[in-house]
Amino acid sequence: MRKQRKVNWLLVLLMSIFFGWLGVDRFIIGHTGLGIVKLLTWGGFGIWWLIDIILVASKYEFTNIEWYDPSVR
Repeated sequence: MRKQRKVNWLLVLLMSIFFGWLGVDRFIIGHTGLGIVKLLTWGGFGIWWLIDIILVASKYEFTNIEWYDPSVR
């Protein structure tokens, strides 16, 4: 079993909103292949970009990702 990566939830959410159509959010969470596909399709023609914003905002449990919020102690 792979170790879960701790990922800053707020950073990924902001990157998803502003640069998600370039796949930046997928690169940050370690899904490089999906990030490249998202980059080449301009965020899945906008649809995939919107879906990823919703998934990240709802703190969806991506594979091998543990969300953390640095503002919560």
